[in-house]
Amino acid sequence: MFNKFFILLFFFITFFTSLFANQKELIINKILKINNITYNFEQTTNKKKEIGSCVLFFNNKIRCIYKDKIQKEIIVNGKTLVIRHNLYDKNYYYPISKSPLSKILNKENLINLIRKSNYKLNDNIELTYLDKNGKTVVIFFDKNNYNLVGWEIEDQLQNKINFSLKINFVNSDVDPKIFKIPVLN
Repeated sequence: MFNKFFILLFFFITFFTSLFANQKELIINKILKINNITYNFEQTTNKKKEIGSCVLFFNNKIRCIYKDKIQKEIIVNGKTLVIRHNLYDKNYYYPISKSPLSKILNKENLINLIRKSNYKLNDNIELTYLDKNGKTVVIFFDKNNYNLVGWEIEDQLQNKINFSLKINFVNSDVDPKIFKIPVLN
């Protein structure tokens, strides 16, 4: 009786481990086919909600336009992250290498993160990764179609950022000029 329990337990563990690995590979295969995505988002930082739209272009480029009174934009061109407040004509520059976003915006980094992450199935597929600096990156994928649906990161100021998205377009024509970093002011 005791041996049957362990054999049954072994098969369940093997089955679910294989299932999780297969779902990770399905996510990776989907990402490999994507060059860019255009999406609407809702971002929550310290209980403050913001909405807007973004274009993410693999590798390492993103432009987000917020629907707020200061007309905030975030632009990443591969090396630099700029937070622009158009209303005040102010730019704030940060190296992208210090941001957990570098793990999401770079396709190779994202795939490595997926492979090394802990798998959890809730309303979505939740992949959790602890980076070398002790910061947690959680990425969410739709459990039915494996689309990216959001992430949770901690920024350089230790703010927890929840970012949920709804994809509008995949692999559309994108003008590379939209990722041009504004000059220092």
